[in-house]
Amino acid sequence: MRKLRFFLIGLIPGLLLTFFILNKKGASCSGYLPNSRVIAETLSKDFQYSESFKAEMSAHQMDEKFLRDSVITKGEINFDKSLAQKKPCPEYVLIYPKKNPKFEISYEKCEKTTTFNSFKKLR
Repeated sequence: MRKLRFFLIGLIPGLLLTFFILNKKGASCSGYLPNSRVIAETLSKDFQYSESFKAEMSAHQMDEKFLRDSVITKGEINFDKSLAQKKPCPEYVLIYPKKNPKFEISYEKCEKTTTFNSFKKLR
């Protein structure tokens, strides 16, 4: 019991100190999950749009800024419908928002570009 008490006396302040140091630097573990990595890689590439995708975007009065800042950033990749292992350009299906999805977007993420292929309104 005495060893446990000494262990906790050192562990708790160490965790608090580590938490405050990492929090101050803005470190987080959210960027390591597959969904976050795919979205970050998608946002880092040049966007290209198919003609049908452009038509659907204009029909829903959506611009590239909203697509980039809201739909992709706050969306979630549906890995069950995606072909993440496809070579040379994996295909992904993104739903937005995460809860009660309204839109489903499919796109190919190549080495230098992201090509958006289809845009579906779910509800």
